[in-house]
Amino acid sequence: MAINLLSFIKNNLLKFSVFLLFVLSSNSYSQCAGEDSSVTICNIQDPANSNINLYNLLGGSPAAGGTWIDNSKPLEESIFNGFLNAQALRSSGIYTYTYVQDPSSCADNEATVTLRIGPYAGVPSPNVSTCNDVESFNLFLAFDGTKLAPQQNGTWRNSVTNALLPGNTINPKALGEGNYSYTYTIPALDSCPEQSATVFVTVFRKPLSGTPSNLLLCSNNDLTLYRNVNLNDLLSAEDAGGRWTDVSGTNQITSLADNRIDVESIYNTFGAGTYNFTYTVLSSNPICTNSQSTVQIVIEDPLDFTGSTLVVNSDICENLIPTATYNGILTKGPQAIPNGNYDVSYSISNGTTTNFITVNGNFVNGNFVFDIDEDKEYLLAVGNYTFTITNIVNTASRRACTNILGTISDILNINPLPRINNATVTIEPICKGLDALVEISGNTNLTNGNYRISYNLSGDNVAASQQTDFTVTNGVAQFSIPATLIPNVGVNSVLNFTNIMNLTSGCSNPVALSKAFTVKSLPNVAAVALNANNICLGQDVSVQLSGLGTLTNITVDYSLTDANTLANQNIILTVSAGNASFTIPASALVNTGNTTITLNSILDNSNGCSSVVLNKTKTFVVNSIPNNPAANSFSFCKNDVRTIANLTPSGAQYQWFDSVSSTTVLSASTVLVTGTYYVKEVNSTTTCESGRTAISVTINELDAVVLDTDGQNFCGLDNPTIQNLSDRVSANEELVWFDALENGNQLSANTALVEGKTYYAYNFSSTTNCYSDALEVTVSLSNCDVPDDFFIPDGFSPNGDQKNDVFRIKDIEFIYPDFTLEIYNRYGNLMFKGNRTKTEWDGRNSDYKIGVDGIAPNGVYFYVLHFNKGNKKPTQGRLYLNR
Repeated sequence: MAINLLSFIKNNLLKFSVFLLFVLSSNSYSQCAGEDSSVTICNIQDPANSNINLYNLLGGSPAAGGTWIDNSKPLEESIFNGFLNAQALRSSGIYTYTYVQDPSSCADNEATVTLRIGPYAGVPSPNVSTCNDVESFNLFLAFDGTKLAPQQNGTWRNSVTNALLPGNTINPKALGEGNYSYTYTIPALDSCPEQSATVFVTVFRKPLSGTPSNLLLCSNNDLTLYRNVNLNDLLSAEDAGGRWTDVSGTNQITSLADNRIDVESIYNTFGAGTYNFTYTVLSSNPICTNSQSTVQIVIEDPLDFTGSTLVVNSDICENLIPTATYNGILTKGPQAIPNGNYDVSYSISNGTTTNFITVNGNFVNGNFVFDIDEDKEYLLAVGNYTFTITNIVNTASRRACTNILGTISDILNINPLPRINNATVTIEPICKGLDALVEISGNTNLTNGNYRISYNLSGDNVAASQQTDFTVTNGVAQFSIPATLIPNVGVNSVLNFTNIMNLTSGCSNPVALSKAFTVKSLPNVAAVALNANNICLGQDVSVQLSGLGTLTNITVDYSLTDANTLANQNIILTVSAGNASFTIPASALVNTGNTTITLNSILDNSNGCSSVVLNKTKTFVVNSIPNNPAANSFSFCKNDVRTIANLTPSGAQYQWFDSVSSTTVLSASTVLVTGTYYVKEVNSTTTCESGRTAISVTINELDAVVLDTDGQNFCGLDNPTIQNLSDRVSANEELVWFDALENGNQLSANTALVEGKTYYAYNFSSTTNCYSDALEVTVSLSNCDVPDDFFIPDGFSPNGDQKNDVFRIKDIEFIYPDFTLEIYNRYGNLMFKGNRTKTEWDGRNSDYKIGVDGIAPNGVYFYVLHFNKGNKKPTQGRLYLNR
């Protein structure tokens, strides 16, 4: 390559020289190229080798201004300025560079510098590491990037096994965690020895976040079982100590240590969907990245096809089997079904065999249309074929749910042609004016359903091109020839069939079949009359018939109209001397008012013919029965002494009884007792009476309150109240106290008791609002023992200073309630006489007048105290009055 390039430059030097006029100095025409030289460079890392001036390496006396050519490069890149960065050469080896001058300057216008670049294996980095998830690691990355990069023409070997590597990469993932060393060797060149460099690579372990298993659930599963899902259970082979994050924003992960979620709550809050939770294990080293695995919680709602319909088109007659085509239309029910691609499975069953088919197609706006032509092989015979949808799956779903189908089916009918040529036809003799009943049975292929028959009449009665519809049940069909078509009596009327059609399938077939029948005459009933009397509701009505002539046994057809309706009732009667009677039961007369009985026809049972009876009616009245009186329960208090007059309803039309069967009417003054009474209403005009209504009466009686023995006795010193009195009685209901027997005031529990006052206690029921008989209690407050601190004062000072202004023996009215106190002056005059109602002496003479103002002077006075209790003797003493 370099020789060709050099030859090119020699041959085109004039062209280059023109070009070089613009880039080289003008004196280059007078200089030559010098001599070839060869230089070996072993110490490639020497900084001087980064900028080698090749001109200085030429031998001889080269002239400046020539052109340098790098013989290792293609023509368009080979010319350069003669300064070489040997460190930029990526391989050791021999490199040549040619210096070329203008050939017009000298005959030898070129010289070549040969450089032998020795090996350089580079400087390994002291810290080289990678992660065990890396499948390809370039060992050249293990060199110090701040130093000169190693040359690329060496070989790599495993430092331990000396195995030659196929290239310059290793697979840390295959090697696994550990420390590894590899030696890079570049062979010797010329005088430069080979160079080697050993790199040490540490493979760190990447954390394992595990292999996730997604949780697929249908919302109709029991989601309560998934209220506490441990996400770690959905991972395998993961490192412990990782943390979960809620990628989908369900707020289920609340802390770094949280690994549990409530799937039921997710569904209740956010509905169906895919919810992602990521498990992250942090790397324990700076080389490997964190590891993450994402678990998906997939919740799907089942599609509800309940109420969906399937229509398989179309039913055919058996003669169309060879040319028939079919398709199915599945239409959703009231629930929404998203558009999309679905697999729909269905079965075809004829009652004996069942075939299963699955079709794929699209639901569009609630409809799924599919072709059944490929399944015609199952539809080659007369029969009913049931198409049933067995499964519907949205192909885009994760199939967590079994969709709700209900029953979605349709029946495709391949209908037979109706055939009756070999049938048995029966027509019983009929009476003139009646329809003739025709029965078809026997050897036919008629299935249950509706048919249309075409026929003609001949003989005694003639009619053409008649049609009528009838129903076949269990191989038997009946229809009627209208009476208008057979007005003539005789024994030779002939029915001729011409065609039959199945109205359900539309299949029809010609018929060649006939049958003769008889028309009979009718009885005469022109003179018949009837009668019926008025009744009360719930009674039977007796109906009398007359004018029946010579008839002996008849069937009467009658109807009721107006207030009560009853159509075409038949009753068989024996006729005697032209008369007969029958009863209309009360069960047929449920409404009051005018009811009209009409005779419709009378059948002579001797020949089975009947005549219509015209204008034979009778109206009678069904009188109303008063409504049963309303049922009320009554509750009275015993002491109210209530009677029948206190019950409702009341009035002359009402009668009261003490039992359901009693005939004795109770008087208004009858005193009520607890029990059941019965009342009815009687209409004085119609004498119709109601049923009896049971009335429950309860007479509430409460036990009287019971006083404990001596419970009325208290000590006034204790300030007793109504509550203290209540504590001394027995009451089995709410206890209440009043201050009078009649029109008294109810007393509260803290009402103070008063000496000698009578109180009235009652049991009171808040349920019945009744009181018991009264308990009368007259209270005594003198039931006191003599206290230790009882004493008689020996003086007082009535000077108006509010201190010791009266002479009083404290609490004596409670301790000795019957006491009397006499106070005398030194002359024996009675100054004061006290008792329970007059306990204090204020120093004024209230019983003996002294002076103008009656004020007793200072001095000594004498008292006599009569206790009047037990056998306690009176006591006497003196006291001192000092104002």
